[in-house]
Amino acid sequence: MKGKVALKGMTFHAYHGCLEEEKLHGNLFRVDFEGSYDMNAAAHSDRLEDALNYGLIYDVIADQMAIRSDLLEHVTFRIIEAIAARFPDLVSFSVTVSKQNPPVKGPVEWSSITIVYPYE
Repeated sequence: MKGKVALKGMTFHAYHGCLEEEKLHGNLFRVDFEGSYDMNAAAHSDRLEDALNYGLIYDVIADQMAIRSDLLEHVTFRIIEAIAARFPDLVSFSVTVSKQNPPVKGPVEWSSITIVYPYE
């Protein structure tokens, strides 16, 4: 039985961006994760060890958010690769990384990049 697990609205203060101000002061970032996996064992056993440990997924994302990148595409890709390596039972998943108040010439609340795995 395939099901979905999600972690929405994880927030991090990080230093991703190309501009010196972004590298110096950082910004608020939001990360959303959604993944599919076979939930049959966990659904029947009610045992944590049979479920996907989304606390560990959070840890992987936090570790990658702490490594500075110029581009949202790069940090999102690193998160995807780290999750894919650590959690081979995930059938498919997506990660969205959003930056608050991106440096553009007008009001924009968030910019974001989403990558879907397996890659399309």
